[in-house]
Amino acid sequence: MRPASSLLDTYSPAAGLPPLAGITDFANAARRGLSVEECVNRHKRHHWALRRLHEIFINRLTAEPLYELKMVFSLHAHLCAEHVAALRERVAEMREPPLGLDAAPSAALDVFFDEVLAAPDTAALVLGVYELALPALVAGLRRYQLDTNRLVDNPSWRVNRFALIEVEEMASYGEAAVKALVTTERRAELQGWLALLRGLLVQAGSLDGVDGGGGGVPERMFSGKAPVYDGTPRRDERFPDPYNMGVHAEVFLYDEAMPTLPKTLMLYYKRLREIDVPEMMASILAESAGKPWDYRRDMTRQLWDEARHAMMGEVGFVQAGVDWRRFVRVNFTWSLALNTQLKPLERHAVLYYIEQGLMPKTGKRYEWETAIASGESYAATIQDFDWADEVLHARIGRDWYVKAMGDPKRAIDYGDECWSRVLIDWRSYITAGHTRHENWWPATYGEWCRVQGAEPDAKVLAYDTSYEASRADLKDLSASA
Repeated sequence: MRPASSLLDTYSPAAGLPPLAGITDFANAARRGLSVEECVNRHKRHHWALRRLHEIFINRLTAEPLYELKMVFSLHAHLCAEHVAALRERVAEMREPPLGLDAAPSAALDVFFDEVLAAPDTAALVLGVYELALPALVAGLRRYQLDTNRLVDNPSWRVNRFALIEVEEMASYGEAAVKALVTTERRAELQGWLALLRGLLVQAGSLDGVDGGGGGVPERMFSGKAPVYDGTPRRDERFPDPYNMGVHAEVFLYDEAMPTLPKTLMLYYKRLREIDVPEMMASILAESAGKPWDYRRDMTRQLWDEARHAMMGEVGFVQAGVDWRRFVRVNFTWSLALNTQLKPLERHAVLYYIEQGLMPKTGKRYEWETAIASGESYAATIQDFDWADEVLHARIGRDWYVKAMGDPKRAIDYGDECWSRVLIDWRSYITAGHTRHENWWPATYGEWCRVQGAEPDAKVLAYDTSYEASRADLKDLSASA
């Protein structure tokens, strides 16, 4: 090996400018770093980890009762999908045809993620994801940044840098989640499983494969039988009446005789109620095999947007001084019905059909104009962005659903047909003892008036229209059943 040039110590750019476009100095730029093959091998490990984490978040979202975890699984799935796409693009640039990105780079690593996916409860799931998987991914991404040549491999360094920022944020959230959700007793019960997971990472040579690893058949504990996706939505105790369809938000919103300001409460309700869209979209992703990654990335972006909308509604109630947990009854009947009665393509058809109904005058523009007219700045802000998101979602629907159907009219008609076949039986929920369809609106509106120091409007207070006779798109149920 030649001795290092002494010129490295004295060489400098003109006029005292930073060297090498500000990327690094000459000494670091002159070191070997990683080869293309070594870079690709690590990229494939990181890609596989993000891909499997995306699968875990999506597959566990619907049946997870805790609202906050539904929301964070939506975000973390979206972040994983974006970074998977970036790594796929980078590997394709690095002399790697065929890419080999759809096969596990390590049997032990794959079993590790199988085990996390099959975690028997929420405590085990957050331990597997947030105490082991994500920290191992953070360590791999950090090691890559140190080992690669920042100048020579700058495109990869940037891809890793952006991934590391968000993966570290995910891990930071997870650390807090573990502290909040995992008891000392439950951790003790899971020690054998956690030891198995750590052993699988060792057997894999660490998540990035740099530490050698061992042979043999990886052991399993919970994943001996492949887990089956659970599409039945579940909610925590803040949703005590999830079958409740007692307040028809759209009829109130579109009633020109009703005053504008109280309509913001219905807008907040409609946004918060969108919890059911991630619950349903997760089922499409979980049960649709063989789709290209761009499809999964776009659909997961929409899923995350819908989760954002739910949280926007939550914030709406909180900033208005109304404790939605006490007064509002947010249902899951839409996601429950679609997930249990329709196939994935049929669910997507219904989603697209409903999205198209949000574009006319009684759609997103109307909701934004209503919020503007109310004078409530927060309502106007969330409806502004909600409308923008729905334009994007319509494009995603055209790109993936309409093209698959082959014809826009056929796509709309099929969506209408599928939506009309869905049985959301208002009366059967009463018969089964699930709900009484309580009209929670008067109490909610009354609380809002109390906080505002305003006298309730008798006409608004008396509103008592349910979803018994018509859907959210105002289509008569007897005509569509």
